[in-house]
Amino acid sequence: MSNSFDGPAPDSLCPAAQDLTCLNTLGLASRADAFVALRDPAQLPALSALAQAAPSLLVLGGGSNVVLPERVPGLVARVAFQGVRLLEARPDAWIVEAAGGENWHGFVSACVAQGWDGLENLALIPGTVGASPVQNIGAYGVELQERFHGLTAWDVRKARFVEMQAADCRFSYRDSTFKHDEPGRWIIVSVRFALPRPWRPVLEYPDLQRHARLAAGSPSARDVFEAVCEIRRAKLPDPTVTGNAGSFFKNPIVPAAQRDALTARFPGLVSYAQADGRYKLAAGWLIDQCGWKGKALGAAGVHDRQALVLINRGGATAADIMGLARAVQDAVADRYGVRLEPEPVVV
Repeated sequence: MSNSFDGPAPDSLCPAAQDLTCLNTLGLASRADAFVALRDPAQLPALSALAQAAPSLLVLGGGSNVVLPERVPGLVARVAFQGVRLLEARPDAWIVEAAGGENWHGFVSACVAQGWDGLENLALIPGTVGASPVQNIGAYGVELQERFHGLTAWDVRKARFVEMQAADCRFSYRDSTFKHDEPGRWIIVSVRFALPRPWRPVLEYPDLQRHARLAAGSPSARDVFEAVCEIRRAKLPDPTVTGNAGSFFKNPIVPAAQRDALTARFPGLVSYAQADGRYKLAAGWLIDQCGWKGKALGAAGVHDRQALVLINRGGATAADIMGLARAVQDAVADRYGVRLEPEPVVV
């Protein structure tokens, strides 16, 4: 067999136009003027060179937390690095590293299978490992920052690798430094997780406490993983069937005085106390109470089982989705005096 290679060098990048419709979970028709797939960190210096000449750079992972326009005029780089490995088995933690392009749920499933427990509450969250620190993803009582050990990123602007710890990432609720720095500056190459030993289940979330699989006592990480998957599948639409970006709005966090005033007016208000004395309000409850669950504006709709999820009913555009989002925001603001903030990146 010949060892010759007739195409470009493995570390080169050749941008080309690309249909992005199947690369975003909302299923919005979109096309990039210039697109590259990053499969090897050796390609990153070439990416920095391309980015200098491009009007903009959009970094795309699983496409599950983004609202794309019909045309993306700049450069789009899709992170597709692969690989999972155990770095260290410490007495207090498994230190596990995953490449930025790994599917998040696939990674969680692999960890549970290996006995590297601690991520099971985050099962079935769409997207990639590299996107998880950007959003500081969280579900069912666990946030990524609680399991975070460090990451390796490529600084596109300075063309160099950077090691980041938790303090560098400035994690907060569904937020991190990556959401505030200039768009396209960072490519997250790999993320390291510290998964606690000994493990204990996190079952404070009401849906988990009510789940029959977990009520018998002494559940395993596999039990928690399966329960979370069952709960999410019952509540949330499958993006391969119905286009959606998962939870479209953040749960607003308000001062205690504002929460108390709202509770006096709306006794059924769903809220959760925070460590700093503030309260997190259930955005899905607010939207539902405003009558939006299951309603639609044209091709965009609110899911009939989970009011936090906006769906593409077929042929929706970014303008359709954002028009519905603004209508929902206005309704909640008018009734409760709270402005909901979208989770996805709107390009």
